[in-house]
Amino acid sequence: MTDDQAVARADELEDDRRDVRSEAEGAGPDEKQTGTSGPETAVEELDEEPGEESGEEPGKSGKGKKEGSFWKELPLLIGVAVVLALVIKAFVVQAFYIPSGSMENTLHVGDRVLVNKMVYHLRDIHRGDVVVFNGVDSWDEPTNFTEPTNPVSKVLNSIGSAFGVVPGEKDYIKRVIGVGGDHVKCCNARGQLMVNGIPLAETSYLYTDAQGGQNKPSDNAFETTVPQGRLWVMGDHREISADSRVHMGEAGGGSIPANRVIGRAFIVVWPAAHWQILDIPQTFEQQGLAAALLPAAPLALGFAGAVPVTLLNRRRLRRRPGSR
Repeated sequence: MTDDQAVARADELEDDRRDVRSEAEGAGPDEKQTGTSGPETAVEELDEEPGEESGEEPGKSGKGKKEGSFWKELPLLIGVAVVLALVIKAFVVQAFYIPSGSMENTLHVGDRVLVNKMVYHLRDIHRGDVVVFNGVDSWDEPTNFTEPTNPVSKVLNSIGSAFGVVPGEKDYIKRVIGVGGDHVKCCNARGQLMVNGIPLAETSYLYTDAQGGQNKPSDNAFETTVPQGRLWVMGDHREISADSRVHMGEAGGGSIPANRVIGRAFIVVWPAAHWQILDIPQTFEQQGLAAALLPAAPLALGFAGAVPVTLLNRRRLRRRPGSR
């Protein structure tokens, strides 16, 4: 190898070492001139207009999507609410509108009351309960009321009755005074209504006018024994209430069938100023009111005592010699 060839070879090796150093340092002269690096590229991606990569139109956000979804779901929510209201009305609780003053001062015209339709599946009807009942087959002849034929009108009528907006055509609301077997009489020497010989102190619920004058228990004298399975009912505003007293000449002697009772009114919900719980007055909690049931008690006790005695005698007979 000549001297010139040796010098050329040395230069080539020196150039190779420079290339190796440049790659190891990671910054070649050409890259420094481009002016771009990893971090700067990331910033540019964050500065992109929303929706360019996802395909969304500029200016639209998730909030707009939620608002649109709400308006689409609103009819479904209303439909579910209406169905639930109708189911509750049919089986659990129903609102009723008070159209007359026959239950004043307990209930006023225009009041809305809630009626528990389940309670009498769990217990018997009690004296003092304020009940709503259907007058058809009770006091009224079958009604000629025509149901709406228009489907929209039917739905609106059902919704209105569910919320107590539409008054019932043949529904009445009264207080139970006597149940099956009770002897109801008016009045004693003090002018009090009596049930099974027990006088009722009715001052807590009988109608009282603005001057403090209170209705009498009844302007007309009457006496009746309530048939089994029926109820004797009266309004709290006795002077204007067309209750059992007015229908004494009809079948049942003015009483109504217990199976025509829709439910027990337990609360006034509207207007707010009339809000109250409809409790049973204390006068109906007197023990003597159940006197009509007492004659059956000795008979029941007699049967209860006779059963063990009979069984004991049978065992003795079996133990005797020769008995079969």
